[in-house]
Amino acid sequence: MTNENTQEDIQEARNASPDGEFIRDTNYIEDRILPGITEPTEQEDGTFHWPQEAGRYRLAVARACPWAHRTVITRRLMGLEDTVSLALAGPTHDARSWTFDLDEGEVDPVLQIPRLQDAYFKRFPDYPRGITVPAIVEESTGRVVTNDYPSIVRDFITNWKDFQREGAPNLYPEEHAEEMEELNYYIFKAINNGVYRSGFAGSQEAYESAYDFLWEALDWVEDRLGKQRYMVGDHITETDIRLFVTLIRFDPVYYSHFKCSRHKLAEMPNICGYLQELFQIPGFGDTTDFTEIKQHYFMVHTEINPTKIVPVGPDMSWLMEEHDRDRFGGQPFAEGTTMPGPLPKGEEVKNPEDFQQPLFER
Repeated sequence: MTNENTQEDIQEARNASPDGEFIRDTNYIEDRILPGITEPTEQEDGTFHWPQEAGRYRLAVARACPWAHRTVITRRLMGLEDTVSLALAGPTHDARSWTFDLDEGEVDPVLQIPRLQDAYFKRFPDYPRGITVPAIVEESTGRVVTNDYPSIVRDFITNWKDFQREGAPNLYPEEHAEEMEELNYYIFKAINNGVYRSGFAGSQEAYESAYDFLWEALDWVEDRLGKQRYMVGDHITETDIRLFVTLIRFDPVYYSHFKCSRHKLAEMPNICGYLQELFQIPGFGDTTDFTEIKQHYFMVHTEINPTKIVPVGPDMSWLMEEHDRDRFGGQPFAEGTTMPGPLPKGEEVKNPEDFQQPLFER
């Protein structure tokens, strides 16, 4: 099952539940790229550990996908752009795979493949699951290494330290680890996956149950952000990244397309300010392409939107307005850490909104 779902995936997920609830497949290739490894080494559980080398791997993503967006933000914040290259699939896909239709000749220029499935089949000719982004691919062999997106993000933060930029932030502080794990689990269940459970519900009962659970969680976030600047501690952490990728898609997509329409997040003052601050930080707003996000959801999910018409709005320029998050004290990153530098050439979003143009030129 893909992270971003085809009609076959949606129906399969509904069939797994007698009441029409959407149940996400969370089985992934759980291989890890870790320091101290000189060659791929099989573990007792059948997974492999792979060596860390600059230039060996390519991160395949789609800007439309929130799960992939987490890895793009983290890679940029940690300064791993020169270590792990970036392959950008287009915003739409079919039942077979994400495609590299944004590149010249519709072929990824490094991997020389038109579809991400080619990297999966190169390693697993009979791969039985969905072809998901994000995925890390070994450049020299064209083989997929892992698509376990939570581990990709966590490893970029904690296990690629020898390759991180000077001044990279600590996004997983040990003193907050236990609280982060609790919040990460709840945010995934109620919000990250909660919008999908609402949008892909197969019955009125399943939809209303998911909707209520989602909004209970969003109200909790609004209340929490009315008392502190970030979700955990005084600085941005992995938990904020996990939350941001769903919240930033809410007004353009989930509010209407997934029927999550109690309020727009622009109408919730604490979440609104929180999104404004994060969006204006390098790594967050400059990796967000609202056009591709809307194209994906409204064109791929034809069971929900059979006309494939993509909305023109909403106006998201409020993201660039001044916020008041500094009233809580704290700052995005701790003393001794720095903001990321300019985006690498070729990694700019292809469809920046007019209000995004001067984003990091202040």
